This record gives sequence, structure tokens and C-alpha cells, in this order.
Amino acid sequence: MSTEEELKQERVSKAEKLRALGVDPYGGRYPDVMSTDSVRERADGLNLAAGDMAEGERARVAGRIVLQRVMGNLVFLTIRDAAGDLQFGLSKKLLKDHWPAIKLLDLGDFVGGDGCLGLTKTGELTLWADDFKMLCKALHPPPEKWHGLSDVELRYRHRYVDLFSNPEVRAVFQRRSAIIQAVRDYLISCGYIEVETPALQPIYGGAAARPFTTHHNTLDMDLFLRISPELYLKRLLVGGMERVFEVSRNFRNEGLSTKHNPEFTMVELYEAYADYNVMMERVEGMTALAIERLDGKFKRPYGEVELDYTVPWSRRKYGDLLEEFASVRMTDVDAVRKKADELGIEHGGMADAVVINEVFERTVEHHLIQPTFVYDYPAAVCPLTRRHPEDPSVALRFEAFVNGMELGNAYTELNDPRVQEENFKQQLSGQGETMAIMDEDFILSLEYGMPPAGGLGVGLDRLVMLLTDSKSIRDVILFPLQRPK
Repeated sequence: MSTEEELKQERVSKAEKLRALGVDPYGGRYPDVMSTDSVRERADGLNLAAGDMAEGERARVAGRIVLQRVMGNLVFLTIRDAAGDLQFGLSKKLLKDHWPAIKLLDLGDFVGGDGCLGLTKTGELTLWADDFKMLCKALHPPPEKWHGLSDVELRYRHRYVDLFSNPEVRAVFQRRSAIIQAVRDYLISCGYIEVETPALQPIYGGAAARPFTTHHNTLDMDLFLRISPELYLKRLLVGGMERVFEVSRNFRNEGLSTKHNPEFTMVELYEAYADYNVMMERVEGMTALAIERLDGKFKRPYGEVELDYTVPWSRRKYGDLLEEFASVRMTDVDAVRKKADELGIEHGGMADAVVINEVFERTVEHHLIQPTFVYDYPAAVCPLTRRHPEDPSVALRFEAFVNGMELGNAYTELNDPRVQEENFKQQLSGQGETMAIMDEDFILSLEYGMPPAGGLGVGLDRLVMLLTDSKSIRDVILFPLQRPK
């Protein structure tokens, strides 16, 4: 039997001993629990000195045992809840009836205590329990010495252990929640309403990506997990819902990396009578509110770099950046293809605009460290975007970059049904699996009339990465996709 299995069996035995004592090792309802931070806040107002006991100042706290010290007839436990840690003082004198059960405690167990607050002689805030309850017997021991999991793959695979053993990991996900709520609050303050569109779609669209395919048995039809909510949200503009957004889970059947997970979260929004300039303001506004909710620091570390999110962000033309860093003009296709050869890009049979964008990605994007809007992309790679009125080869599109990573993508939306249908036909002929069927209902919706609009999608996982100084997207997704063991 392995050591781990032996430890488990020892804990199973203790659970049976608890039952023999008439103690349910899996507890039950334990009402009126105070959080550890609220207990500390109350204690701060008592002006206690080391060794003092605040008679009458009672508290009830519950949590997981993360530290245990046995000193004869006195046991000190450090209890951890969602807000932090607090010491329990358990004495045989006060808990005589509970003492046999207390002797069966292990690290990782959940317990509850009720008693008076005080400070030990060393000044440690302590709840001196005169009532005690076993709430859950942990059958697996926590990571050795409570230093947490160090194996990265194990941390992602057993996230539940990672969360309770590494408070800083739990803090990232608390901040994630605050960031996403700030995005929602900002958009609602701008007059948007939150909507929900189908995750199962008979026709996928809104991005150039490979979908996950599934099958509905009753209707005997193939369906796709959405790669984007875009085409449904635009239908809502047609229906008169002028400002809409959705925080959506999207699915793309593509690779894994520090920046990509096949299942990811984004916010996508559309605003009637706006354009991509307004969408730049929306990115700045939602990011600013998220920062204010976190700590208000607009200059923030990301690895070894300091990023400055102060509004306004830099705005740079796509063509100017290509000329600056690749030394080629967007309009000089021969020079661009020659540059592609120099970079080792296989571009035979590749459309001119796609080659231009491949060169841009290789030569420009890693230079875009500070928050930057790159605008006016080649029109041929933007089938859902309105063309520039003075140059139809350019699309009114921007991408937001931070630390060389794309954060968001926005358009001045195309609302001409005839042009949209022609663009879809071209996409069908050249994109393979990324668009397999013409979405005729979307074209029909445009024929009923969609107002001019701006549209935006922001990767919320990436926004959380940047604002929490997390190096991998898997650090900000609770349960990232893992390879099988």
C-alpha cells in the first residue's frame, strides 16, 4: 500500500471513530458564521492588549484547518475561510465533551467554533472556543507542509486543491469576478442591455475559426458550438435593440497555448449609430472601471514590464506600423511577398491580404507593448466590416493590443446586405472549415435594415491575465482543458 493510500485509510479510520463517538464526520447546517475578515475588523475596535480576553465579544467561525499545534490539553488550529485565516484556541477545560473528537482532527478538515475573542501572549488574535463542531472529515491530506502544489499540471488538473492551498490563486479568481462585473456595470451605465444568444448554432459564423460539432438526436441535425455570438447580436440591432452586449463562452477547435484555450470567455457588444472610434472609448472605459474596482493603479506590472492604462491609449494605423517595422507598404504586394519569403512564411496560393496580415503578425505585434489601438486593416481579411469611404481596400476595423497580445477586435459594422452576401461568398470559397454554409437568414435580416453600428469583442480571459499579472490563460480559467493523463 502506498504512503498516500495509508494516510487515506488512517483518516477513514478516524471518521469511523468519530461516528462511534456519536459525531457526524460530515456535519450539517452551521448558521450565523462570521467571516474571518469581519472578526478581525471587530477585534480591531476592541483595543485589546496581548494576553487580553474580550469577555462577551463572541464570534462563530468555520473553515478548513491549515495548521495544527497540539500542546497537551491545549490545541491551536489555524482556520482558513474565503476571507483569510484565524486562530482557534481549544482547551480541554472548556471543551471536555468534545475533546475525544478534537484528538481525531487532521489538516484539511472543516470545523466550526463558537467562543470569545482574545489575544495570546504573543498578540495573535484567537477565538477561544467553548463550543465546537466537526463539519467535514478530509480523507486526503493537503499538499505537504501546506506550501501548496508546485507541479503546474497538477495545479490545473486538481484546481480545487490549488485553490484551498494557495490563497493567491483564489485571489486571482476573486479579482476575475470583480473585473467581469466592472465590464458589465460599465456597459449598463452606457445604456446597454445584457442578452443571451444561442451557444448551439445550426450555422456558425462571426469569426474565422474551426468549430466543435455535435448532433441533436431528436431533430437529427448537426449543430455547432458557437465560435462567436456576432451574427445573432446583429440580428438584435435589426430588431430595434440599439445597444446590446453578451458575456459569452465561445468554443474554437484549435490549439492550446499560454494565450489560447478552446473554451474562452469574451464580451461582445453592438451599438447602433456608433463606429469603431466609439468602440475604442468602450475598451478604455471598461478597462478603466475594472482597474478602479481592483486598486485604482493605472500603471501596472506585467512580468518585467510596466504597462500604463491611462486614457487615452495610443492609436496607430496598420499601414504605418507595417512600414515602420517590416519596411514594406501595405499597397506594395510584391514587396510584402518578398518580406514573407525572408520570414519563412509559406504563402503560395495565399490571398494578398492574408500574406500582408501574416507579415504584420510576425514583424509588428510583438512591438505593441503599451495599450495600443491598431486601426484600418486590409479590407479583404474583414468580411463583416464597412470599408473606408476614401479607400475601399481598407476596412474600418481596429484591434487592441497590450504587451504584444490581442485584447479586442472592433468594426464599424457592414450593414449593406448585397455587399455582405458577396463577402460571405468569397469567404466560403477561400476559408475551408472556418465557414461551411451561407447564413442566408442573417442576410435576410440585413435586408430588413440594420442601422449603422459599431461592434466590439474583448477577450475577458486576456483582460484578467493582464490586470492580474498572470502569465498564462490557464491561470485565469478555473478548469482549463487538459490533455488526458
